[in-house]
Amino acid sequence: MPELVLTSDEARRIALHSQGLIGSKPGSPLAVLKRLGAVQLDTISVLARSHELVPYARLGAVGRDSVEAAYWQQGQSFEYWSHAACVLPISAWPQYAFRRRAFAKRGHRSRDCAQLDRSCAEVLAQLCDEGPRTATELGGAKNGGDWWDWSDSKIAIEWLLNIGVVVCTERRGWKRVYDLAERAIPAEIHAVDMDDQSCLRELTEQAGSALGVATVKDLADYQRLTMAQIRSVLPETGLVEVSVAGWGKDGGDAAAWASPSALRNQPRGRHRTTLLSPFDSLVWDRARTERIFGFTHRLEAYVPKDKRVHGYFAMPLLSRGRLVGRVDPAREGDTLVARQISLTGASHVPAAAKALREAADWVGCSNVRAERVLPEALSGPLAAALTN
Repeated sequence: MPELVLTSDEARRIALHSQGLIGSKPGSPLAVLKRLGAVQLDTISVLARSHELVPYARLGAVGRDSVEAAYWQQGQSFEYWSHAACVLPISAWPQYAFRRRAFAKRGHRSRDCAQLDRSCAEVLAQLCDEGPRTATELGGAKNGGDWWDWSDSKIAIEWLLNIGVVVCTERRGWKRVYDLAERAIPAEIHAVDMDDQSCLRELTEQAGSALGVATVKDLADYQRLTMAQIRSVLPETGLVEVSVAGWGKDGGDAAAWASPSALRNQPRGRHRTTLLSPFDSLVWDRARTERIFGFTHRLEAYVPKDKRVHGYFAMPLLSRGRLVGRVDPAREGDTLVARQISLTGASHVPAAAKALREAADWVGCSNVRAERVLPEALSGPLAAALTN
């Protein structure tokens, strides 16, 4: 049995601190990215895109242009498959060699290998001659059919990205811009050749640092690894085995692993009051979110409208280290509209009003309107709080 037993509250504060949501702010969007190790991308844009919402939650009203610049214009990041499609620090390129090799070993699903080879040669020649290009510039992304009706050049460039021959270090108008990896990745980083076990060890260490304290399953989910992969490297990571009260079955203790620095540095400082993207790494693991916060959250964007409970893009409300409600936002001109606000108690009305006003200012809205508040008895108090 581990010698150190953490209470559930201690584990919760460690997790918040490790994610940059207690104490001093990480400092910049790039510092947020390096601290988290991965920032998930998603096509949905309501209040803002998810990769913008993540640094906003930690830094406050950071300029959205500065977020885009940090990710796409400073040569400090690239996009690849992590927890999902994510922005990653450029220094992490060697750590994903195991995944690039796995793609190559598995092979492409295309039945027409000869056509794939021809298309790969064509897009590589174009990148060599013309420099970074979008899929559209490489011959068109689609054939004109449904969402996945990709053109031959799009199939080829995505395959080359998966195996690491090309890389995306920029998006323009939400389109990936592809370049030769050997040209876009700094030479001293591109030259690093890590074996699979080293990749897994470093990614597990990074996940442990970003999560603070985590079960094996939590660590695996962070980078979409298997639990067997995590267990194979855990003894080499330096993570400390602990028990967390209340994390186990029926509220018992559960085995977990903690970052040594997280255990040394007691979480202190100011809590953030903010709206979180459903794809924020604090809450993207739904089982972990329920275990730490007692808060059940699901993205309902793909649920039929009449079956939604909390709304299309309901954003968890973080206040005083707890998840205390949800806001489903929209924008109408210069008004931020809360289609639905669901709160767990009347004491959280001021936090909801504060979070809504700050979010409105950040995206350039001068007004805030709440359409539906649950419980309904909180409609009046919230309206009053928004005008104060």
